[in-house]
Amino acid sequence: MNSIKLMTAFMVLTLNNFMMSQSKTNIQSETEQSVSQIHYRNTKVNGVNIFYREAGPKDAPTILLLHGYPTSSHMFRNLIPILSKKFHVIAPDLPGFGYSDAPDRSQFDYTFDNMTKIMQGFIDGLGLKRFAIYVFDYGAPTGYRLALANPEKITGIISQNGNAYVEGLSSGWNPIRKYWENETEENRDALRSSFVTFEATKFQYFEGVADSSLIAPESYTLDQFFLDRPDSKEKQLDLLQDYRSNVALYPKFQEYFRTYQPKLLAVWGSKDPFFLPAGAEAYKKDIPKATVKFYDTGHFALETHVEEIGIEIIKFLDHLPK
Repeated sequence: MNSIKLMTAFMVLTLNNFMMSQSKTNIQSETEQSVSQIHYRNTKVNGVNIFYREAGPKDAPTILLLHGYPTSSHMFRNLIPILSKKFHVIAPDLPGFGYSDAPDRSQFDYTFDNMTKIMQGFIDGLGLKRFAIYVFDYGAPTGYRLALANPEKITGIISQNGNAYVEGLSSGWNPIRKYWENETEENRDALRSSFVTFEATKFQYFEGVADSSLIAPESYTLDQFFLDRPDSKEKQLDLLQDYRSNVALYPKFQEYFRTYQPKLLAVWGSKDPFFLPAGAEAYKKDIPKATVKFYDTGHFALETHVEEIGIEIIKFLDHLPK
């Protein structure tokens, strides 16, 4: 009889322990899920609505993801869940892109200085004191302007095909350079008929990609949807015209790199038709300890190599100052 009672007590204790363990596991699972969920938010900056994605624990180190042309924070849709398990991730849409406001050209100058002013107001409004930046394409001159103005805030830089050196510019920039040198309507028309078309958008996604079946159709389709909004192409042509201001600032960006020696990881699609591998290697001239990783893909490297790049970024972020 005593052995039966002992066995019963043991079974009850085992069951209770199991239930408690399951409860803790469920609570932990729910907590992890809530942390990794992506929140879609909006905030006003100088009267301009800025849409942004936010995920991860707010008390964790922050990383600001800055997209490029012709995309939006949508390009980070697969990277954010990887990073947000350990880091606080914020990915805004630049003004004129994605779900952020695209003010009329008569009310808003589409220049990189002006976009940076909005992004400065964005980080100030969110109260971001210290953060790493992930810069891609247009996100690079925007992010590097922010770094020049806020060197004390930048904990590190991830550059994914985000250029800051003349040697990184391919011959694909020649038609744009022609417009910089001679701002005629004819040269602007040439860009309008070639650079902001659906074919050009697809080219940016597919050129240099070994397996085209990895490119999600909603990526370039969504980009073109926003490009096809009324007057959107003219706003983008204004930014193309102003891109020369970024090239003029390359020496300033490089001086910042030399002076502050920020921790830098370059993760680069080696077959990018616009930003050459030489642009990634050039970072080592000014930041000798920079890490450079190449991937056998094109401009939008996250479309084909998000897991590999995500792993490199996590290793990099783990070694940054808080």
